[in-house]
Amino acid sequence: MREYSVFDILGPVMIGPSSSHTAGAARLGKIAGTIAGGKIKKVQFFLHGSFAKTYKGHGTDKALIAGILGMNPWDKNLRNSMELAKEKGIEFEFIETDLGDVHPNTVKFVIMCEDGRVSEIMGSSIGGGNVIITEVDGDKIEFTGVYPTILINHIDVPGMVAKVSQVLYKYKINIAFMRVYRENVKGAKAAMVFEVDDFVSDDVVNEISKIPNIHKVRAINPISEEE
Repeated sequence: MREYSVFDILGPVMIGPSSSHTAGAARLGKIAGTIAGGKIKKVQFFLHGSFAKTYKGHGTDKALIAGILGMNPWDKNLRNSMELAKEKGIEFEFIETDLGDVHPNTVKFVIMCEDGRVSEIMGSSIGGGNVIITEVDGDKIEFTGVYPTILINHIDVPGMVAKVSQVLYKYKINIAFMRVYRENVKGAKAAMVFEVDDFVSDDVVNEISKIPNIHKVRAINPISEEE
């Protein structure tokens, strides 16, 4: 039998009307914005399934933009997110589409930053304000954003997991979950996801970045209701 938490019963602290379509959407937007990094210039939101059908009525559009702006699901300014984005010069576009065999509350973000970088992130709102990220820049991965998370792009050579683990040990960061995703060919591109129990600082990211054969490191620290 599943054990239910208070969060499951009461739902998240949020601006309504829907935990899946507003709170979850805001969380997805905030994670996507963090992954993109830099100053955002334009965002395209590709909406799938229920998101595509009801995004205006449920405020999903406002919530997604609020997340991109760094707002939490309970921020009262969420209702005004579109106006605030326009004031910051951020362009946005909502596109109804079919993303395939994915959760009905799924969105794909294409985020363009002022420095020319483009990031693509896909994730789903799975109920009760909970979310799951399933793809980052073409890498099929999986994490929830509940834990501080480290995303690493690297070459699949021996010792990579051990070298990253040594850095985390140095900074006394405990690993909760860890996954490796790679192409079929040994020595090709790969991705690692570390979900950890402790805040991931810029120092940790910078030290991991210096490890040979690592191409990119990004950290996502979860939001809290104390923010």
